Amino acid sequence: MSIWHEFINGLQETTWYEFIAVFAGIGSVWLSKKENIWVYPIGLINTIIYIIISFKYHLLGEASVNFYYTIMSIYGWWLWARKDRINHTTILHITYSNKKEWIYQLLFFASFYITIYFALTAAKKSFAEGAIPWADAFASSTAYTGMWLMAKKKVESWYWWIATNIASVPLYFVKTLVFTSVQYVVILIIAIFGLLSWMKKANEQLNKQ
Repeated sequence: MSIWHEFINGLQETTWYEFIAVFAGIGSVWLSKKENIWVYPIGLINTIIYIIISFKYHLLGEASVNFYYTIMSIYGWWLWARKDRINHTTILHITYSNKKEWIYQLLFFASFYITIYFALTAAKKSFAEGAIPWADAFASSTAYTGMWLMAKKKVESWYWWIATNIASVPLYFVKTLVFTSVQYVVILIIAIFGLLSWMKKANEQLNKQ
């Protein structure tokens, strides 16, 4: 019952801008599942609001993630919009990562995890007592990796998104950002279907080669 009461109280304390950010976040993930370029402008609404929210609740790793999301959304928007000059068809297609790209992903994740973890550990001792270094660093570094891969339309981006969502549900709940926690439950479900959808499209692309 205590968790239920915390859930209700958390919803009552949810700000109007958090509601907007949550719906924009869910919408952007749904659009990415559909491989729709509107994922980026809608996602920008979500990321900009969450930069503010993350600072307010001492989620410094998540604040850095959302700043990174904002930059990568612009980059991804540009990549997804590129078209062949002759056929006027989309240049970037959904594909699987090869072994070399998998190694880069793991190194990318590890480097960010270590950096964010030690930065948050230092911040926790100095001024951000509410920080949770190991959890925030994991949610942040998996999100960094997922966003980078999504811009390149890699199927594996969904594996990283799923990991981010699983970590973010309890992380935001304990920070009393209950509605945001619920958002990650919904996004987790969409991410699973997104993975299946992109795998199907990647397989179709392979069959064309």
